[in-house]
Amino acid sequence: MRKIAVVGAESSGKTTLSQDLAQALGAAWLPEYARQYLATRATVAYGLADVVAIAQGQLAGEVEPRRWQGSDRSDWLVCDTNALVCMIWAEVRFGHCPATIRACWQADDYVLHVLPTPNIAWEPDPLRENPEDREALFARYRDALMQAGAAHIVVQGSPAARVQAVLAALGLPSSPSPV
Repeated sequence: MRKIAVVGAESSGKTTLSQDLAQALGAAWLPEYARQYLATRATVAYGLADVVAIAQGQLAGEVEPRRWQGSDRSDWLVCDTNALVCMIWAEVRFGHCPATIRACWQADDYVLHVLPTPNIAWEPDPLRENPEDREALFARYRDALMQAGAAHIVVQGSPAARVQAVLAALGLPSSPSPV
């Protein structure tokens, strides 16, 4: 299974991009586990233990085909976030990231990390917390990917332009046929 993870600041188009990319690749799509996890709670309040559980749940989803959505005609899996998001989330919200979260992210498990610029309009959402510091968060993601030596690409522009940039980075035609 070749995995691609779309990571980055809140309201930067990660979900749209990951869904569009999965469709373009004829790939399976793994939704953001944090949304599922937090939707089951009576309140959106959470602690560091919840972020650990979310990182572990996101990683577990990557190896459980029953949690994927979409085609099984491809050997691609497009992940709407991964544990890197939980690492940065823990650092920003709680001032540190536990080793249990760090252990959930292995940069070389992914063919590519896709980092969208946060240059689209902020869309309010009960689970979003950082409308004012998206550029700083973007820089944290870029730095973390670079420090880890992770294969990554920064994308911007329209949804179609973002997908085309990823396909080009993968060396694929703009409309690959599902395998």
